Amino acid sequence: MADGSAGEREWRVTGMDCGSCAAKVRGAVERLPGVEDVDVALMAERLRLTLDETQTPPERIEKAVRGVGFGIAPKGARPEKPKGGFVLPDGAFPDAAEGSETDSEPENGDESAEEAPSSWMKSSKGRLVIGTGALLAAAWASRLVLPAEIVHWVFVLATLVGIVPVAKRAFSMTRAGMPFTIEMLMTIAAGGALVIGEPEEAALVVFLFAVGELLEGVSAGKARDSIRALSKLVPKTARLEVGSKTREVAAEKLQVGQIVQVRPGDRVPCDGEVIEGTSGVDESPVTGESVPSLKEPGEEVFAGSINAEALLRVRVTKAAEDNTIARIVRLVEEAESARAPTERFIDRFSRVYMPAVVGAAVLVAVIPPLAFGLAWGEWIYRALALLLIGCPCALVISVPASITSALSTGARNGLLMKGGAVIEPAARTTHVAFDKTGTLTHGRPRVTDVALLSGSEDDLLALAAGVESGASHPLGQAICAEAERRGVGAAAATGGRALPGKGAEASIDDVTVCVGSPRLAEERGALADDLRSRVAALEADGKTVVIVLRDDVPQGLIALRDEPRADAAEAVAQLRGLGISSVMLTGDNPRTAQAIADGLGIEHRSELMPEDKVTAIRDLTADARVMMIGDGINDAPALAAAHVGVAMGSGTDVALETADAAILRNRVTDVAGKVRLARATMSNIRQNIAIALGLKAVFLVTTVLGITGLWIAILADTGATVLVTMNALRLLFFRPTETAEPTERVGPTAEEARPDHAAATT
Repeated sequence: MADGSAGEREWRVTGMDCGSCAAKVRGAVERLPGVEDVDVALMAERLRLTLDETQTPPERIEKAVRGVGFGIAPKGARPEKPKGGFVLPDGAFPDAAEGSETDSEPENGDESAEEAPSSWMKSSKGRLVIGTGALLAAAWASRLVLPAEIVHWVFVLATLVGIVPVAKRAFSMTRAGMPFTIEMLMTIAAGGALVIGEPEEAALVVFLFAVGELLEGVSAGKARDSIRALSKLVPKTARLEVGSKTREVAAEKLQVGQIVQVRPGDRVPCDGEVIEGTSGVDESPVTGESVPSLKEPGEEVFAGSINAEALLRVRVTKAAEDNTIARIVRLVEEAESARAPTERFIDRFSRVYMPAVVGAAVLVAVIPPLAFGLAWGEWIYRALALLLIGCPCALVISVPASITSALSTGARNGLLMKGGAVIEPAARTTHVAFDKTGTLTHGRPRVTDVALLSGSEDDLLALAAGVESGASHPLGQAICAEAERRGVGAAAATGGRALPGKGAEASIDDVTVCVGSPRLAEERGALADDLRSRVAALEADGKTVVIVLRDDVPQGLIALRDEPRADAAEAVAQLRGLGISSVMLTGDNPRTAQAIADGLGIEHRSELMPEDKVTAIRDLTADARVMMIGDGINDAPALAAAHVGVAMGSGTDVALETADAAILRNRVTDVAGKVRLARATMSNIRQNIAIALGLKAVFLVTTVLGITGLWIAILADTGATVLVTMNALRLLFFRPTETAEPTERVGPTAEEARPDHAAATT
């Protein structure tokens, strides 16, 4: 980015523990001139925005964020520890410098430090808890030896010392245009309690607030650790071959094309290709697949997988920043920006909710004394308690905490989803559309029959292999593989091109040779009745037939069969158990499609061109919530047309980047697992919202009635936040691929299945 031009900038922000923290960071910078597209990711600790440096320099962004109590450092730099909290003399706690807000901040910029989290006592929030707790205990103890008048002032001192750092943050946020924050409410409540002669309760409230803040930080740290654990799967070092020797180098420094050795028991340090050795490799850390995969020369291996049996020599195929683990981590972190409709609604609601509660507190404070002559002190006290109930922290974090836990669980089980914007529609799926080749089947067809019309089988295979040379389509690759197996060389071809949905053609010896479907032969007038009957007989056995044409004259038939995956029928059955209908979309002929569909117990639509698949998806989405499962390449238009597009593939670039979601291990049953995870997440979100709003509703009533006071109010606020976070963390232990007994309600209602339902409810 040239100096003075508008461009994207990114920082790491430390000290964010809840959704309100992220909102404070966003509010601090979005009002600055030249700032646009502000994106704050709580769990990834990321601030990203578009900045016009001619209006606002980056230093001003950093100053604004520090001003509201958070640490900030440019992307890639050493993380900065946020300042603030209870101030103790130097040396009061060993090694307690300006602590971090969470217990997972590194003491320096290197990764080794990050592996050794500092004690919560060294954080600013930890010191605030210890300091306010000690002062409160001292105040209570002073009752035994000091007169009541002096004890009163001891509690006042305990309150003031604890509230000062909170008040400083409150006024900083007010100057940044954010007056309605929990820090401001706490400052008003504690100050008001002192004014009406309740210093003991004010001191207790300050201490409980500090405890709640600390617990929020610890909970947020645990949630982040689950994501950071993914990046730690890749070993720090690799055994690099240099000539005839090996030496240890940093894995992140490996370059494409280098050769590394992976000993039994070692983790693979890179994405690469096995060039020597045969061994079982445990890919469960990457894909969640528990059965070791046999790796031989030519097979791909993923960074973070574990070599179980024998020495492997691996050629590096991707740089460290582009390996499978790195892409998964980036995907999970970026997913925070893809916010669910429910999350956007909660954000809008909370912006109205807090000012409304503040207004209600003012009315509670003034109306009863003015209108009915009741005691000012009592109703001001109730109004102050009402203020503390008004903080929406628990409500704001209820959705992102659940989604982050779900994304982490999915990543560990080979189920990737690009944020809450995918999870919500996935949970409401009513129909799943499958591509056939490479999805319901292995995508590795083999030649079963070669039927001649002229010449020899070797000549026919040479022509076909020449046209399909370099093909990416599974049928073309199978034909080339069969020619190679028979020792037949592919004919020299030029001008090769694909005929989408029909086949391919090229020029061989100045003659146009086509390898295509019976439909292509019919279009070119080459499908005579006798040839048609031979095609029908092969297709009746579930085989796919291609016809080799030389100047539009049939030379012979090649039949291929692609067997269904072993778990395909089970996947369809599991989806049926979830109340979800399945349909197979294929470009194959009706007879072959029928044979495959009958074996799987699934509906089908056949002879679909790529654009026909899109039309079929759009027909389904008219009155259903549709998830499309494809290979991420040929099915890209259909994946985009569905409510949720899911790519099958073991960590391929396209599988991770094309669709809304991806299945890293080629197991069709993981589709049902993805739906189960999405539904469990939405259930968790509903529980969190009920906890947040339910607790506040109860204590709003009891506070106005005078049943509960200030310290109960702060417990209700911070307690709800901790409960919501802990409930969200339960998703980390969810097993999406384990089937369960069907519940009473196995799918969305007809009303929820309507495409406009989400918009109507938010």
